Amino acid sequence: MPEAPSALDDLLALLDLERIEQDIFRGQSRSAIVPRVFGGQVAAQALVAAGRTVPADRLAHSLHAYFLVPGDPGAPIVYEVDRIRDGRSFTTRRVVAIQHGQPIFHLSASFQAYEEGLDHQDAMPAAPDPESLPTAEEMLPRHLPEGVARRLVEARAAVDLRYADTPPWGSVGEPREPRSQVWFRTNGKLADDPLLHVVLATYVSDMTLLDSVLLAHGRGGWAVGDVVGASLDHAMWFHRPFRADEWLLYDQESPSSSGGRGLGQARIWTRDGRLAISVIQEGVVRVPRH
Repeated sequence: MPEAPSALDDLLALLDLERIEQDIFRGQSRSAIVPRVFGGQVAAQALVAAGRTVPADRLAHSLHAYFLVPGDPGAPIVYEVDRIRDGRSFTTRRVVAIQHGQPIFHLSASFQAYEEGLDHQDAMPAAPDPESLPTAEEMLPRHLPEGVARRLVEARAAVDLRYADTPPWGSVGEPREPRSQVWFRTNGKLADDPLLHVVLATYVSDMTLLDSVLLAHGRGGWAVGDVVGASLDHAMWFHRPFRADEWLLYDQESPSSSGGRGLGQARIWTRDGRLAISVIQEGVVRVPRH
């Protein structure tokens, strides 16, 4: 009998869009922890749509996105790609994600042909070795009710994501420095397609970026229901090659929260110390009204 598909196989199938016209694609949806489509899924699918209209020798170097309305996990998503620019070095695409005839998400992405240039970076921050940290299956049940922990483990089963310190829901009521670190990699090997690794990093980047906002206020977050939250916008810059199936350090912090919004900023490093990605996201972070 053939082996049952793994969680990573299921995720890759979810990200493998159907082309229904030259620049129009259709993707499926699935539920997240909350009753809407996970934002990282929409961003990753939109980047797949953009990338499939770009020459293979041009690599994604940045994306800027807005989450407009929550996605319906029970309906497919149509992605319409606009070919904004095809220059000598750079290619720009704009993608609109549509459900029920309404835009739910906008993405602009830029791609560049490889070239040599000036090169410098900051030093990688200190972090524990990922192999020394507990897995999600080991760590989550320590801090969350059994049903919540199980759903969170299942939702993230395609990714091995390990917290370097206690996550927000493990220190409710104890404000801490607004900084969080996680190591992550896919639970299985990926093909050598550079776009695929960028897409998987985009998917994971929406999982924990606002954790540092919660830490500053001793809030446990969406997993325990002491805040209401959603991503508003998301930006990423891809600096150097990396593999999403090898350990990456996601070093996150929050410089500000106000007006019912929180800002997270982060850098993603390869295990050998190369700065691979910079990320900024703003999200709704509201205290529920009782």
